[in-house]
Amino acid sequence: MRKNAHPDIRKLRREAGEPALHGNKFWKSSCLMMDYLQRTPLEKGARVLDIGCGWGLGGIFCAKRFGARVTGLDADPSVFPFVHYHAGLNRVSVDTWRCRYEKVSRADLAGFDAVIGTDICFWDKLENPLYNLTRRALQAGVQRVVLADPGRPPFRSLAERAEDKLGATYEEREIRRPMKASGCLMIAEQ
Repeated sequence: MRKNAHPDIRKLRREAGEPALHGNKFWKSSCLMMDYLQRTPLEKGARVLDIGCGWGLGGIFCAKRFGARVTGLDADPSVFPFVHYHAGLNRVSVDTWRCRYEKVSRADLAGFDAVIGTDICFWDKLENPLYNLTRRALQAGVQRVVLADPGRPPFRSLAERAEDKLGATYEEREIRRPMKASGCLMIAEQ
């Protein structure tokens, strides 16, 4: 992964513009997701939807580590050049899909084995769309939905609701590598 100060990233910013919905860097919760997935791996070749993908680190990890077929979903298409750049650095490919959470249908979700997302529940108004997406994903047969966050109140509310109504697991996590990070995971499984 490249940091914001890297010349290639600065060039991409000039060409693609500044992302509008906070997809402007890698977020530490991506490291929580990678740590979780290393300990609880996906099946080889899994079909993964990385929602609110931003620069796509979680999805790229899945493609590289598990040979997953990844689609990065984001409402802001200006993040996609960063996804493709980092996927190329890691010698994987990631499809991209411009869409908002509430527009992803049960039929769309049926095409995936896993849904992941990091640092995507940062406003109160995102709790309901993400809860409903998680519910639709489970109804569509998605095997696992994993969301990671540093522990913001909207995410905690989402995770507690999913734990209560969908049988999800809500756990705290702290890691030291590849960078120090702490936060929460919501894991909903079939």
